[in-house]
Amino acid sequence: MVQRRQFHQSQTLQEKFNALIPGGSHTYAKGDDQYPEYQAPYISKGKGCRVWDVDGNEFIEYGMGLRAVGLGHAFQPIIDAAHHQMLQGSNFCRPAMIELQAAEAFLNLVPGAEMVKFAKNGSDCTTAAIKLARAVTGKNKVAICGDHPFFSVNDWFIGATKINNGIPKAVSDLTLKFNFNDIKSVEALFENHPNQIACFIMEPEKYEPLDLNFVKALQDLCKKNGALFILDEMITGFRWHTGGAQTLYNIQPDLSTFGKAMGNGFAIAALAGKKEYMDLGGIYHDKERVFLLSTTHGAESHALAAAMAVMKIYQEENVIEHFHFQGERLRNGLLKSIRENQLVGHVGIHGHPSCLVFSTRDADKNPSQPFRTLFMQECLKQGLLAPNLVLSYSHSDKDINQTVAIINETLKVYRKAIDEGVERYLEGRSVQPVYRKWNHEDRNKDKQI
Repeated sequence: MVQRRQFHQSQTLQEKFNALIPGGSHTYAKGDDQYPEYQAPYISKGKGCRVWDVDGNEFIEYGMGLRAVGLGHAFQPIIDAAHHQMLQGSNFCRPAMIELQAAEAFLNLVPGAEMVKFAKNGSDCTTAAIKLARAVTGKNKVAICGDHPFFSVNDWFIGATKINNGIPKAVSDLTLKFNFNDIKSVEALFENHPNQIACFIMEPEKYEPLDLNFVKALQDLCKKNGALFILDEMITGFRWHTGGAQTLYNIQPDLSTFGKAMGNGFAIAALAGKKEYMDLGGIYHDKERVFLLSTTHGAESHALAAAMAVMKIYQEENVIEHFHFQGERLRNGLLKSIRENQLVGHVGIHGHPSCLVFSTRDADKNPSQPFRTLFMQECLKQGLLAPNLVLSYSHSDKDINQTVAIINETLKVYRKAIDEGVERYLEGRSVQPVYRKWNHEDRNKDKQI
């Protein structure tokens, strides 16, 4: 058994982090409330698929920068490319040649895209896509896939969640929801909001396989009703396929957005799409202008160099194949362990092999945050930092084998907690869902898988 980790320095730092940074983190998904109370490590460095915290603990990591690190932490060819470009300057008052080169490299990978504009984060790109769809169609309402958890930090999306404080109801009312793989829910929106919907936005895939018949029917309905079809490929891009899930499944959206693994941790995102729509953000046309994307750091040259290096590695090496192979090894090993510990229906493994997640359920097989906390708690004790099961190109056979062994030990404790009560094994408070109305547990009734 691996020696239990201690988190003294991390616990000491919590108060200072929260005193200076609202929420103690610049990303809510990285917050203290997302981790066991006494085991929320602050990271000091990372290499490959491993990270070290301020207490000197070493972990195999499966969050991979909220899925933004596809190749591995401090992956040398990417660092070298960014460093070389930094020496040439990182930002200028006119476009640099690398902006054209990066655009050409990206568009060569995504056959359905004709133009691209870069930014620093996904929210800017999805919001620009929504704005463009409204400008193209002259309609105000947008339809989001209600089964997909996140599209943007901007009001058009956050206003449709439980944590909508500060967002005018008039804005929230413009966002509608449909269900993944459910064409009847799409038909109902068009019927109930005739000639009002500017676009439908969804991820190509999340936890369940995509029904290609659903996508075709959705695109047909969008075309018939004058709405644009937008694919959010922040997660699926550079994981499902080098050219995104749209290339894998031969889908041609009107607009699409990319980011995360595209830069292997460097801040880079993209809005791409058909020229007839994207060019409305240009300056050489006679139509009314659209202020599409204009960010000071959108074309930061070292981030573009990193992205180009990522694209090159994906084309020259078997990155996607590695994701699929190791992801299936991980899934199969964990499903075997779940069966052996008699936890079928209590612990689930879901999603694409390159982007797996786990779900936790209690003795009655209801979604359970306390059991999620227990799962993470026992993994952390043994050197596994796993808010989900998203792997990287750096996860080796040895890493997968060690992960399966650690989770098998974790599931033994989980089994005891099912039989004897989770409160006997849980240390500290439960983790909490990000989308909740109140911080205090006694006022929070939300549940999250």
